[in-house]
Amino acid sequence: MALLEQQKEESAKQEADKIVEQTPMSASDPVAGIAAGSVLLAWYQFYVKGNKQTGIFVGLWAPTMLAAASYLQQKDIVRKFKRGLSSF
Repeated sequence: MALLEQQKEESAKQEADKIVEQTPMSASDPVAGIAAGSVLLAWYQFYVKGNKQTGIFVGLWAPTMLAAASYLQQKDIVRKFKRGLSSF
C-alpha cells in the first residue's frame, strides 16, 4: 500500500516538473532578473543616495518590463492556441 502511494506521489511530482518546464516565465528568466535589479537600483537611489525622483523613476522600470514580457508571452500562447496547440 505504501509503495503504491509513493509511486503516485512520484508520478505527480514528475507531472508537476513537466508543467514547470513548460511554463513560459520562470524565476531564471532574464527579464525577472533585470526587473529585480532595477528595484534594487531604485532602493539605492531612493534611500542611500537620497535622490527620490530618480528612485521612483527607476522603480517604475520593473513593472513596465514585467508587463511587456507578460504581454509577449500571452501573445505567444494565443498564437499557439490558434495553431491548434500543435507545439505542445
